[in-house]
Formats: sequence, C-alpha cells, structure tokens
Amino acid sequence: MYNKIIKLIIAAGILAFAVYQFIEGNIGNGIMYILLASIFVFLYFKNEFILLAFLRLRKQDFEGAKKWLNKIKNPEAALVTKQQGYYNYLHGIMVSQSNMTEAEKYFKKAISLGLSMDHDLAMAKLNLAGIAFSKRRKQEAQKLLNEASKLDKQGMLTDQIKMMKQNMKRSSGPNQQFGAGGSLRSQKRRSR
Repeated sequence: MYNKIIKLIIAAGILAFAVYQFIEGNIGNGIMYILLASIFVFLYFKNEFILLAFLRLRKQDFEGAKKWLNKIKNPEAALVTKQQGYYNYLHGIMVSQSNMTEAEKYFKKAISLGLSMDHDLAMAKLNLAGIAFSKRRKQEAQKLLNEASKLDKQGMLTDQIKMMKQNMKRSSGPNQQFGAGGSLRSQKRRSR
C-alpha cells in the first residue's frame, strides 16, 4: 500500500515529464502523460482498494470486500480523511453482521471523520440508530433516525426509516401481551 504522498510525487514527476515532452514538440506524448498523471491525482482522492471493496460489497461479497480493505495496512498514512471515513464505514457494514458493539465504534468513527455523500452519512446514522435501539437507548435512536431522514434527500432510505419508526412505536407500547394483564380477580374489579 502506497503512502498518499507518494501518489502526488509520482503525479508531479509524470507532469514534469509531460511538460518536457511539450517542449520537445511531442504534443501527443505530453497529452498522454498528463492523462496518466491525472490518474494518480484521482487515486489520491479516491483510494483504489476502497473502490474495489465497494464493488465487492455491491455484489454482497463480504469476504472479497474484507480482503480488499485488509490490503490497507496503515489507513492514517495511506488515506486522506474522507477515505478514512469510508474505510471505517465499510468495516462497520461488514462487522454489523456479527458484532454490533464493534460496528457501532466503526460507524461513529466514520461519522466523525466525515463521509462525502449525504446518503452514506444517512445510512451510517440509520445503522447507528438500529444499534442504539437494539441496546434499548431509544432517545439516541430517535435522534439518529431523525438526522438520517433529514440527510436522505433522494428518498433512498425511506422504507428502512419507516420500518425502524414502526418498530420503535411497537416497542414503546405497553409490555402486556395478553388481555388487560394481571390476575382474573383484578380484571373483575376493574370491570365493576
């Protein structure tokens, strides 16, 4: 895994060679080297391993996505801040299948580092709301759910948000499962 600064150094070197090609009169070569340098600049802002992990995740291949993410040995040195957010976001999605407490840590770190897309931020907050709700922290879950619905401007998560709200309403009702509750004698007293 390359350090993020190395990508910029390579891009600058290729760009300098492109200028040399322009000076020599090789316009075609210069344009090709500028395009090549732009690839390294693109990979500075969008990490190749995170992109490949997203592709694996779209195919529901969690093992393949984990394999690509594990190739990033030192995320702080290799990734810019937003990429670190997505690194933690992807780990949170994969870990949420098995360990809710660890997934909560990953999602909170992803939100604190920042995600560039609003729907990704909404998805992270929705997952955090689900985790908080499962741990019986209803106020925190409600707050996160409201934030997720505000961030979901395209309406991609409306069904999941509605379902979560319905589940929260159902659980906030009385804990009685049958009839009016209590013994038969207390039910007769109430009816009088």
